[in-house]
Amino acid sequence: MIAIIGAGKMGEALLAGMLARGHAPEDVLVTEPREEHAEELRRRYRVEVVPATDAAKRADTLLIALKPQDMVALLDTLSPHLDSDRLIISVAAGITTAVLEDHLPPGTPVVRAMPNTPALMGQGMTAVAGGAHTEGAHLDRAEALLATVGEVIRVGEQHMDTVTAISGSGPAYFYFIAETMIEAGVAMGMPRATAQRLVGQTITGAAAMLNDSGEHPVVLREAVTSPGGTTAAALRELERHGVRTAFTEAIEAARDRSSALSGS
Repeated sequence: MIAIIGAGKMGEALLAGMLARGHAPEDVLVTEPREEHAEELRRRYRVEVVPATDAAKRADTLLIALKPQDMVALLDTLSPHLDSDRLIISVAAGITTAVLEDHLPPGTPVVRAMPNTPALMGQGMTAVAGGAHTEGAHLDRAEALLATVGEVIRVGEQHMDTVTAISGSGPAYFYFIAETMIEAGVAMGMPRATAQRLVGQTITGAAAMLNDSGEHPVVLREAVTSPGGTTAAALRELERHGVRTAFTEAIEAARDRSSALSGS
């Protein structure tokens, strides 16, 4: 039995992905305190919506999709109802496996996961790291669940704040770029719908080339950049305005904020 604690956007995306990949509704429990949304989940997915303490008693795997500031209080509430053989998967940014373990029965296996919002489209990227009592079989189980909404990669926990900065927050950077490109097209007289279609498919195609070609991004960039051409002129302006440095410092700021959330 699997329980999803918290059915916000990410929790519901994981629920939909699991059911689409063959999990039976009767094998999944969901907790959702908002009764209107709880009823919608029952109707749409045919799952049982229960209090969190009931889910803790009944499920073998608990996937907790709450905000970081709500995590510790929930674990303290659930801990008396848990055995150390339950697997806890947390998708809360910045909360370390050590913090999770401190609020769970001794020996409980925990997995820290960082998905991103393209999981809502089944195109997510999730990194996972195990805690002190987590074995390979536990990571396998976590990966199988999270792979229902995209790709999964294992990393050492020391890299999880960087993961948060690169892929957890990463979609926002691309939306920022897309917004800027679209607005530039509109400013030059192009209809907004046309500019958005051009930019959206350009990003999709560029991502496919990056993922599928096996080429380094420098090689792909150089293939678009003819000497003295339009792309070279644009890139020269980006370098002149320090965009590369700004992006690096932005990612470092996101990493540092993730670290601060965990108190590390």
